[in-house]
Amino acid sequence: MNVITTTNLPGIELMARGKVRDVYAVGRSDAGASLSNSELLIVATDRISAFDCILPQGIPGKGRVLTAMSLFWFDLLKDVVPNHLISANVDEYPEHLHQFRTQLEGRSMFVKRCRMEPVECVARGYVSGSGWKDYQRTGAICGIPLPPGLVESDRLPEPIFTPASKAQSGHDENISFEEAAATIGLQTANTLRDLTLKIYSRAAEHAESRGIILADTKFEFGWHKGELLLGDEILTPDSSRYWPRDTYHPGGPQPSFDKQFVRDYLETLTWNKQPPAPDLPAEVISRTAEKYHEAYRRITGLEL
Repeated sequence: MNVITTTNLPGIELMARGKVRDVYAVGRSDAGASLSNSELLIVATDRISAFDCILPQGIPGKGRVLTAMSLFWFDLLKDVVPNHLISANVDEYPEHLHQFRTQLEGRSMFVKRCRMEPVECVARGYVSGSGWKDYQRTGAICGIPLPPGLVESDRLPEPIFTPASKAQSGHDENISFEEAAATIGLQTANTLRDLTLKIYSRAAEHAESRGIILADTKFEFGWHKGELLLGDEILTPDSSRYWPRDTYHPGGPQPSFDKQFVRDYLETLTWNKQPPAPDLPAEVISRTAEKYHEAYRRITGLEL
């Protein structure tokens, strides 16, 4: 399988190259498109990061899995919230993008450009990750008091909204609802909280029906012509914590459908978790690729 870790689209403005996605500013026409009104082209590469470092090797098919899962969820949730997707069919992209078909097919989305809210919208149904660390320290997550005596990976009494600030580099930082409201306004914060929990509830219900626990996930929202849209990628193994239900056992970390094999391998090294990152063995790459594809199959019931 062809692995793409970096895209190269000469003549198209590269806006950002993140840990996984390359984002381009694209007007509907070759010339004269106002940047402020242009659309975006989001390309999911096969890059993989761990501990905030991009690894030298990509994971075969990872970008395709991320894109296909986002498309599946955008369609499933379209009656809950509108989203930024225009098309994921290269034939429907502006004509000057067709020459890049080999880089775009199956791993890209042509989307509305939104004014994104500067808050990550996180929904948690279980105590895990940074939420577990927060709970151990304070008995709460993002300032939300929780019952005493919870163990790692326990199910919460009800899902909670735990926003995070968008960090330009490094990890996003968990913040309280009050801090989020101070940043984006109380009305918008209430709207994002309600939408986040509603989406999470619907997605968790579907995942449950497929034998998968959606422990937590994060969303991004933005405004386009006065309408609030769900943007970015959604409910992928990169933005969500998926656990197989048949092996779920609270009291410690759970097996997950993401880059767990990569993290586990890196933890065996004496690497200081600073760039440059070490090479990944072929076995770790292949097992990680299998996990991403299994997540897609389990959630959608489809083969990629």
